[in-house]
Amino acid sequence: MNNTFFITGIGTDVGKTITAAIITESLKADYWKPIQAGDLENSDSIKLESLISNEETFFYPEGVKLNSPMSPHAAAEIDGINLIAKKIKRSQTSKDLVIEGAGGLLVPINSKETIADLILPTDKIILVSRHYLGSINHTLLTIEVLKSKGFHIAGIIFNGDENKSTENVILEMTGIKFIGRIDNEPYFDRNVIKEYADLFRDNFNAL
Repeated sequence: MNNTFFITGIGTDVGKTITAAIITESLKADYWKPIQAGDLENSDSIKLESLISNEETFFYPEGVKLNSPMSPHAAAEIDGINLIAKKIKRSQTSKDLVIEGAGGLLVPINSKETIADLILPTDKIILVSRHYLGSINHTLLTIEVLKSKGFHIAGIIFNGDENKSTENVILEMTGIKFIGRIDNEPYFDRNVIKEYADLFRDNFNAL
């Protein structure tokens, strides 16, 4: 049975794209970004493609491309686009699919919908949390919102140097499954991504 993994985070720049690259490489899955806001010439899809070693992954065109690097709802207004969740059609594949959200879970795409409205009940949600002052609060809030919407969180990946106190309290308070930790690497290239892909493969397959 093929799986769809939805990668979301506790905010912007917490490591969603690196996490998406690792799981895409690990499972040789296909990849799709529903909304790309700004940075179109160096989009997340382009970044991911430069980090993937296997030749089986297919990178689907973004569902929506917006010119301005800002919240999708605002970027869509500037571009004159009526952004509605149900109109962003998912790419269909016979393989596992990795979907990467934009920003945090409650980033608005219009005046009524957020990134959370792009998630389906059958998706396996992987939450990315990066350590910083306030990250425990942001992580717990994100988990509470997901649970309140009836979603099952497949697991969490921590990004950054180990912080046992932070990680332990989040895991103990939520019961969420720990997938692994991405360290503060000096850089990420195909070799580093492949190392993490090999390291996490069994954990991904167990989700």
